[in-house]
Amino acid sequence: MAAATSSSTYLAIARKTLNPAPSVGTAAASVSFPATQPPCLLAASADRRRAVAAKVSSPSVIGTAMPSLDFETSVFKKEKVSLAGHEEYIVRGGRDLFPLLPEAFKGIKQIGVIGWGSQGPAQAQNLRDSLVEAKADVVVKIGLRKGSKSFEEARAAGFTEESGTLGDIWETVSSSDLVLLLISDSAQADNYEKIFSHMKPNSILGLSHGFLLGHLQSLGLDFPKNISVIAVCPKGMGPSVRRLYVQGKEINGAGINASFAVHQDVDGRATDVALGWSVALGSPFTFATTLEQEYRSDIFGERGILLGAVHGMVEALFRRYTEQGMDEDSAYKNTVESITGIISKTISKKGMLEVYNSLTEEGKKQFIEAYSAAYYPCMDILYECYEDVSSGSEIRSVVLAGRRFYEKEGLPAFPMGNIDQTRMWKVGERVRSTRPQGDLGPLHPFTAGVYVALMMAQIEVLRKKGHSYSEIINESLIESVDSLNPFMHARGVAFMVDNCSTTARLGSRKWAPRFDYILTQQAFVTVDKKAPINQDLISNFMSDPVHGAIEVCAQLRPTVDISVTADADFVRPELRQSS
Repeated sequence: MAAATSSSTYLAIARKTLNPAPSVGTAAASVSFPATQPPCLLAASADRRRAVAAKVSSPSVIGTAMPSLDFETSVFKKEKVSLAGHEEYIVRGGRDLFPLLPEAFKGIKQIGVIGWGSQGPAQAQNLRDSLVEAKADVVVKIGLRKGSKSFEEARAAGFTEESGTLGDIWETVSSSDLVLLLISDSAQADNYEKIFSHMKPNSILGLSHGFLLGHLQSLGLDFPKNISVIAVCPKGMGPSVRRLYVQGKEINGAGINASFAVHQDVDGRATDVALGWSVALGSPFTFATTLEQEYRSDIFGERGILLGAVHGMVEALFRRYTEQGMDEDSAYKNTVESITGIISKTISKKGMLEVYNSLTEEGKKQFIEAYSAAYYPCMDILYECYEDVSSGSEIRSVVLAGRRFYEKEGLPAFPMGNIDQTRMWKVGERVRSTRPQGDLGPLHPFTAGVYVALMMAQIEVLRKKGHSYSEIINESLIESVDSLNPFMHARGVAFMVDNCSTTARLGSRKWAPRFDYILTQQAFVTVDKKAPINQDLISNFMSDPVHGAIEVCAQLRPTVDISVTADADFVRPELRQSS
C-alpha cells in the first residue's frame, strides 16, 4: 500500500493533475468561468485520513489527466466551452439543424435499429420523425428476433412489415448502412460474433453504450476492421429521450444531452454521422468522449447517484427518520419527495451551492453536519464500484446475471424481482395520491447534505479518474436531476430504475444495499456521536471549481422540464399503469 500523503503534497499533485495545459483546438465561440483550486481530500479522522490518502495517492488515481477530445466536423458548428479551466468542444442541437441531416447521413439509405428495450423505441421514433421533417431519403427500420413480443409495440409506434420499416433482426443488420445496436448488454455479449458477421463491409456500427467494448477487451478482442464504430449515448433513460423530444416539438427542440465517440472510422464519415444521429435524437448539446470512458462513467454512474446510491440513500434516511419518531408520511416527504422535488429542481437550474444557500442558518448547520459525515463513506463505495467497472468485474457480473434469467445446469431461472413492495414505497403511493399538483416537497437540510455529499463524492472519483467535466457533470448531476429523479417523483423507485436498461437495473439492485449499509453504519453513527465537522471538507465544497462548470452546463440545459405523468404511455409496457 502506498504511504500516506500529506495534505499539502496531495494538493500540489492534484493541482498539477486537474489543471493540465489546455488543449489547442479550432477557433470557436467560448464561454468561460474562472477556475479555483480543486479540493484536497482530508478525512474526518486520522485513521480515515490515512486510508483515503493511501487510496487517492495511488498512480491509478492521481496520474490521470483530463483528456483532450477535439474533433472535426464538416456539417455542424463546433463550439468551444471552458469548464473549470478545461477547454472542451460541443455541438448544440435544435430542430433548426434538421435540414443538415441529409448531409450528415450522406451515403446512408437505411438505419437499422436493433432492439426494443429502453432506448430502442425512443431513438427509432425520434430518428424517424426528425428525418421525415428533414425530408431525408433514409429509412429507419426496426430489427427484432422472430417471435418477439415487441413486434406489437413496434407496430403500434408506426413501424410495419408492409412499409419495410419492421423485420427480422438478421435481415435488418445485413441490409442496413448504419446499425444501431440497442439490445441489452448481455445479449450483445452473447451475440456479437453473429452481428459482426452479418454487417456489410464499410457499414457503421452505432452503440449507445460502450459496454460491448469492455466485454471485448476482457476477451482480448476488438471490433472488425472493415466497419466504422461510433457511439451516441443519451444521458438519460429511453422514455426521457422520447418524452422531451415530443415536448420540444413546438419550440426549437428539447431532449437529453448526449455524448458521442468515434472508436473506428474506415472512410472519414464517422464523426458527422454520429453528430447527425445525436442531433436527430433531439440532444440539446453533444459532447465528445471515448468509448472506454463512456462505459466506465456510465456503468459506474448508474450504480452511483443516478440509480443505486440514491435508492440506498433514501431507504437509509427513511428508516432513520422514522426511528427518530417522524411519522411515515413526513419521512417519505423529507427523503424521496425532497430529493426528487425541490432539491433536484434547484440543482438543475442553479446548482448545488444554491441548495445550501437556500437554507436557514440552522438548516445550514444540519446540511454541513450531514455532508461532513456522509462524504467519505459514499466515496468509499463509489471508489470500489469504479474499479470494479474499470477492471471488467462489473461487466462480467452483468453478463453472468443475464444468463441466470433462464434455467440452466439444473438450476431455476432468476429474473429481477420487484423493488417497490416494502412499507416505505407503499407509504409513497399514499403520499403521491394526496400530493398537490406541482408540489416539490420540503427542503430537508439533512437529506440535502447527504445527497449533495454523494453527488460531490461521485464527481471527485470521476475527476480523479480523468473524465472530462462535461462527462462528469452529465453522469453525476444532469442525468440525475433532469432525467431520472422525475420518474421516481412520479411513481417511486421502480418506475425510475425499471425504465432503464437491463445493465442499469441489475447494477442498481446490486449496489443500493451497499450505500444503505455504509450510510447507516458509518455516516449516521458519526453524526450521532457528534464528531467534529471536517471544516476543510466543507471549505473545499464551497470553492470547488465544478460549480463554475455547472453554471456553463446549465446554460445548455433543455428548454423545457420533463413532464412525467403516473400513467405515461411512453414508458415500458409493463409499467404503464395508474398509481
